[in-house]
Amino acid sequence: MSDSNPAPSLYAAREPIFPRRVSGKFRNLKWYIMAVTLGIYYLTPWIRWDRGSSLPDQAVLLDLANRRFYFFWIEIWPHEFYFVAGLLIMAGLGLFLFTSALGRVWCGYACPQTVWTDLFILVERWIEGDRNARLRLHRQKKMDFRKARLRVTKWVAWFLIGLATGGAWVFYFADAPTLAYDLVTLNAHPIAYSTMLILTATTFLFGGFAREQICIYACPWPRIQAAMMDEDTLTVGYRDWRGEPRGKLKKGQVAEGQGDCIDCMACVNVCPMGIDIRDGQQMECITCALCIDACDDVMAKIGKPRGLIDYMALSDETLERSGQPPKNIWKHILRPRTIMYTSLWSLVGVGLLFALFIRSDIELTVAPERNPTFVTLSDGSIRNTYDVRLRNKHGEDRVFKLSIKGDPAMRLQLEGTVYHSVNVPADTALLQRVYIVSAKGSAPSQASSTPVRIWVEDLINGERAHKDTSFNGKGN
Repeated sequence: MSDSNPAPSLYAAREPIFPRRVSGKFRNLKWYIMAVTLGIYYLTPWIRWDRGSSLPDQAVLLDLANRRFYFFWIEIWPHEFYFVAGLLIMAGLGLFLFTSALGRVWCGYACPQTVWTDLFILVERWIEGDRNARLRLHRQKKMDFRKARLRVTKWVAWFLIGLATGGAWVFYFADAPTLAYDLVTLNAHPIAYSTMLILTATTFLFGGFAREQICIYACPWPRIQAAMMDEDTLTVGYRDWRGEPRGKLKKGQVAEGQGDCIDCMACVNVCPMGIDIRDGQQMECITCALCIDACDDVMAKIGKPRGLIDYMALSDETLERSGQPPKNIWKHILRPRTIMYTSLWSLVGVGLLFALFIRSDIELTVAPERNPTFVTLSDGSIRNTYDVRLRNKHGEDRVFKLSIKGDPAMRLQLEGTVYHSVNVPADTALLQRVYIVSAKGSAPSQASSTPVRIWVEDLINGERAHKDTSFNGKGN
């Protein structure tokens, strides 16, 4: 190809999207969900929960320094990470369930990117005006005082939202009032400041400038969701058999052979992704349903029935084209795929609840010494060494008594004390070295392993726990 005819570029600069304000039931639902989710995120670290004098009183706390996760009355220890894994599995199954039933309803209503983008657009509308005003400001080439003032005001508001977002995040990992004071007095750890800076910057950029690009290019879910959906999934769609052919129409007018769509572009102007739902299902659509509110408002103004754009399933298209009513909504939601996801989600949830309620407040793990596996003492007796980790999950100190069950000739010894009991501080795991000694001539006559059970008892309430291990040694 000659230099006079260069190849066309595949790159196209992003054209900012300025959604128009819309009102309706779905927009109101998004406002409610935004208020609830942001309220939970920003306020939860400040909720107090009394666990006693020796434990933190923050209701939700990820205490990485002490390797604890506190969630109201529930305390998760490091060895109980399966609870966190179970919650993540439930979250994944819940996402599969909602997607199979209602499409990308998570993306349209509760995804953090959507929630914060809605908040940023709200602030932008307050400062710069609705869609037409923002478009005029964007297309204005000259940077005069008014444009500079509006832009700086908007960016400062965005920055403060991002700062509050990063600040709220770090409060989940330390006592919120104490950390807030340390942050203000510049005495907090550098990690706290760096984390806040990163989250402030990402919130500012993602919610203010990237917006729909995060959903289209950065998020993998638009490319995965098709595997969760089928022809019975309810998602936002356009009834083209009713709306086509399009044409301008005013209230009270009748146009022979014309569809209900008057090509007003209201559905496009309110879409935060900048797409035209009348072009069919698209990967960019997050099923926020704002186009439904906009179209229903127009249909009401021109005297046409609502629902030209609506939540619908592909399986209903044939029925509606032939003039028959669509299937009942519950027949779309309650089908084998969604029932399977619901069953799996419920099984995991019940399993986690069962494991939570049956777990003991005292636990122990036993690790036999492997080098050497046993020691022959001067009197001919055989001694095995064990590292026993005792966990006291109570909010106060407890005295634990240790004992063994097995060969009557074996006796238990604790390192550092002549007694068989040890004090374990509140909410602490104590590592105690334990010896089990078998008298001379009582062990098996050849190298072997003898089962033994180590018991621990809480001397205050009598609660007990045990762990099986083995005793190694040669007879003499």
